[in-house]
Amino acid sequence: MRIAIVHYWLLGMRGGEAVLEEMIRCYPEADIYTHVYAPERVSPLIRSRPVTETFVGRLPGARRRHELFLPLMPRALEELDLTGYDLVISSESGPAKGVIAHPDATHVCYCHSPMRYLYDHYPQYRATLGPLKRALFSHLAHRLRVWDTVASARVDRFVANSRFVARRIARAYGREASVVHPPVDLAAFGGAPAVERDGGYLVVSQLVPYKRVDIAVEAFRRLGKPLTVAGDGPMAERLAAGAPANVRFLGRVDGTTLRELYARSRALVFPGEEDFGIVPVEAIASGCPVIAYGRGGALDTVTDGETGVLFGAQTAEALAATVLRFEGLSFPAERVAAAAERFSAERFRTAFMAEVAQAMAAKAASGEAMQPAGGGAAQPVPGPRIAAAGRS
Repeated sequence: MRIAIVHYWLLGMRGGEAVLEEMIRCYPEADIYTHVYAPERVSPLIRSRPVTETFVGRLPGARRRHELFLPLMPRALEELDLTGYDLVISSESGPAKGVIAHPDATHVCYCHSPMRYLYDHYPQYRATLGPLKRALFSHLAHRLRVWDTVASARVDRFVANSRFVARRIARAYGREASVVHPPVDLAAFGGAPAVERDGGYLVVSQLVPYKRVDIAVEAFRRLGKPLTVAGDGPMAERLAAGAPANVRFLGRVDGTTLRELYARSRALVFPGEEDFGIVPVEAIASGCPVIAYGRGGALDTVTDGETGVLFGAQTAEALAATVLRFEGLSFPAERVAAAAERFSAERFRTAFMAEVAQAMAAKAASGEAMQPAGGGAAQPVPGPRIAAAGRS
């Protein structure tokens, strides 16, 4: 069996690339396709497989500003020749699922998120642009949404990374999706040393508007409690300039420092609405409870009263009140860390391979039903219905 994995772009190692690594472990013989590839920025495991770029990767400046070539990506995907593959797996956050597979091939899409800038976050993206760019982006986004909807029909089975994303897939494409949570490196974050937590709170985040780190800064200004912010981004300077003395900014930190921060902090503060959110699971694996905004992927990862607490309004007032509620509860580190086992890489591989096997079996059954019997003409049969199934 020949297998192709189509990943949106390979320009660094983040959550999507960690999922890709586990897909490669599931199917070590797979060939990789992507829009833009920078081998020096990805892991040895990814580099060990043949990687083919679309024509986008050969355009000048694609590695530095790949987002400028978004209008060309649908056509680039459709020009890939995947004729010889029996199984196509698309790993989608940017455009990836729009490839044209052989009719007999099975296409499974693992969706980290329908493209945010076309759907949920479209008004926010559009509002950041000047008049001319706004008009161009509105026209482009409309055309991309039309193509994206058409491309969704090329997928035999959708698998979402959270229940939140499964609902977004249903809204955007009218398709149901199973849920398989992405993997977390429990070996890296689990088994944290038994150290005394110093009472400080922690934010680990890219400093961009939708992460809402500004809420955390304002809440801790009111509380007067120590807060450490690890991460960098375009809002870093403005957030640091307006922060009180009890809030410190570390910038980007390495893995060792991050593990130490999780191990020593009283709780992780997670004020944004994420599709899944790998950071809360890293914290939980370290025995560090989480104070999270109770929408999006946090509903899959944080259990109120067991691994942390949830707040219902995305405001500094609500977060400050929830911090005080949190301090009246007990969260033994061993109990918190044990909850992370359901996000292990082994569980991801087992669940994802089961979804692929089911999709291939349904495709094969559909193909058998198309065969003419007794000399009669072949009759079309409906495609397989994809059942939503949340895993924990």
